[in-house]
Amino acid sequence: MNKTTVLLLLTIGIISCKTSEKEFDKLEIAKNYFVALDASNSSKMKDLLSDSLITTIPKYEYEVRYSKNDYVGNWLKWDSVFEPTYKVLEMNLENETLKAKVSKTDKRILFFMHKPFLTNYIIRFQNDKIASIEEEYLNFDESTWGKNRSELLNWTKENHPELNLDRFINIQTESGGKKLLKAIELYKDQKQRATQ
Repeated sequence: MNKTTVLLLLTIGIISCKTSEKEFDKLEIAKNYFVALDASNSSKMKDLLSDSLITTIPKYEYEVRYSKNDYVGNWLKWDSVFEPTYKVLEMNLENETLKAKVSKTDKRILFFMHKPFLTNYIIRFQNDKIASIEEEYLNFDESTWGKNRSELLNWTKENHPELNLDRFINIQTESGGKKLLKAIELYKDQKQRATQ
């Protein structure tokens, strides 16, 4: 074997190692993202995100651009109010893009849909930080969710107008989440007392 061949093989080996390290890093970053979501861990989440984050749900033409601080300080705190549990069912990396199938359950989802929420996530990276998250809902039961949402809004308007839930139901901040959770708990308590 001549020197050129040896150098070429060494170069290919080094590049292959770097590529597999990058893939491993992205898988680890994504695993840590879901662990941070599950634990509602703000400080861990900050380490994983780029300075700005785009979240999209193409089917509903939904797109939100967050600064890292908005995502961690508002959305993550809102999500934590409902005590979520995230379970990664599948995860793989294809062409620098991570795909994960995830089951999520929390007090809000169980109230509105009565079962865990299954979602496909597509996570894209920039400089080894999460830069965008695309979601595809797999089992979203729009009719059940819509019916329960309408019932809650109507009941709250009639029985607890001070919560002003019409205004807060879609506000993804900690205070908005607390108002929604309080309305859900009050509604469930009254339904339970009515059946006793």
